[in-house]
Amino acid sequence: MSSGFESPCLRGVDLRLGYHGIPVVHGAAIALRPGAVTALVGPNGSGKSTLLRALARLHPVDAGAVHLADGTAAADLPAREFARRVTLLAQSRPVPSGVTVRDVVGYGRHPYRGRWRADDPDGPAAVARAMAVTGVTTMADRPVDELSGGELQRVWLATCLAQDTPVLLLDEPTTFLDLRYQVEILDLMRDLADDHRVAVGVVLHDLNQAAAVADEVVLLHDGRVRATGTPAEVFTEAALTETYGIRIEVRTDPVSGLVTTRPVGRHLTRVPV
Repeated sequence: MSSGFESPCLRGVDLRLGYHGIPVVHGAAIALRPGAVTALVGPNGSGKSTLLRALARLHPVDAGAVHLADGTAAADLPAREFARRVTLLAQSRPVPSGVTVRDVVGYGRHPYRGRWRADDPDGPAAVARAMAVTGVTTMADRPVDELSGGELQRVWLATCLAQDTPVLLLDEPTTFLDLRYQVEILDLMRDLADDHRVAVGVVLHDLNQAAAVADEVVLLHDGRVRATGTPAEVFTEAALTETYGIRIEVRTDPVSGLVTTRPVGRHLTRVPV
């Protein structure tokens, strides 16, 4: 792992996870550090989202444990206290009917509120800031059930940012977004890590996006962590080809210095005519 970052503020140790008694993640270890983006990558069914949900206490842990920075077991914290430390943007959420964007983003302040919203004096500023950085301020008074998929994804992200936690977990956050907002979400992840010392854990399918945004990547295959390290360390042709079952070429971009990957199918080897 990278040595330039602080001690983990959220880590999973020897995690074994399953569904209905069938194990799907075996002995996984992961550490999320302040100021770093950690990307979980791997084929469908490799356990990425299950592992992320376990870190967020939304999937039961059959063995192993999740710990916070002070060594506290995540399972021992009251729900409200845990929600002040860790938030998750899930792949899908129920869309409330007739509720405005501003109110949905305000849901992110639930760990700080008592029975009355006046109990959260920092709430309005946090909501306004979250809407501004995700670009949804202009739609603040629109009902969320009238939004497009991409707009709604940005609203849910704003809700997570309003929760204002030191750990942010994102499960495929670029889903439904066009290219502009994919790039802006990736930029926002880097801003949160670089400028605000947030520990970001993100599930991504696009290997090039992971290489561009992540300090560390965790490559999963068949429920096991195959490799952890920098993109350059983990994204090798041998490892990716074996993991994904298709030949994947790996190069270093001469301008950016970033690792880039290219899956090679039968028709991608054609000579132009």
